[in-house]
Amino acid sequence: MGHPAAVQELKARLAAARSVAVLTGAGISADSGVPTFRGADGLWRTYRAEDLATPEAFARDPRLVWEWYNWRRELIVTRSPNAAHYALVDLERRVERFWLITQNVDGLHPAAGSQKLSEIHGNIWKVRCSQCGHVGTNRAVPIPIPPRCPTCNGLLRPHIVWFGESLDPVDLERSFSAVRSCEVLLIVGTSGIVHPAASFASLAKEAGAFVAEVNLDPTPNTQVVDVAIQGRAKDIVPALL
Repeated sequence: MGHPAAVQELKARLAAARSVAVLTGAGISADSGVPTFRGADGLWRTYRAEDLATPEAFARDPRLVWEWYNWRRELIVTRSPNAAHYALVDLERRVERFWLITQNVDGLHPAAGSQKLSEIHGNIWKVRCSQCGHVGTNRAVPIPIPPRCPTCNGLLRPHIVWFGESLDPVDLERSFSAVRSCEVLLIVGTSGIVHPAASFASLAKEAGAFVAEVNLDPTPNTQVVDVAIQGRAKDIVPALL
């Protein structure tokens, strides 16, 4: 589980910190049985995520894209938050200034009770009208394909940041602000190679924060962080708190 002294130091830092930022990725959801949608287990028919999660794919064939998202929703709807998700909710309640930044779109953090969070890549349970821009929650499984906007009957799309699209400026601002002002940055279950999250570890360190990583394997951030603990999020994150 990583060097006991490193774990102890991180526990002490988290207990004393008045401001904490947390970044999570696919690794925290993998412990709930949510498959990662990139790599070998991410195949759907013969398509790759990179070919379906784009504005171009949706413009070309919205039905195909929605079939894929419906399949993903069917997989995720049976999954529940795990001990790591709940431990972060406890941390949020305990720390004076807290912000959780997640790259996950599965909605498990809000389902666990997280409130101070930015879902920087969107949420698979939210839909956005491609005509009037209205954003709403839709938990229908299966979702009628293609789904229509209740307000203007326009075509709904998943409220997800697709390849080639920009992140929401409000989410970005909040995330960068949290990373630059925290005393401790905890990075859980992400390889940290997708921007802007890739820059968070070095930004926090430059601002004087203590940076820790919890991941199954070493990542490009492992050399940058103060403490790197290898293991499963569901085992380690609750133990830290």
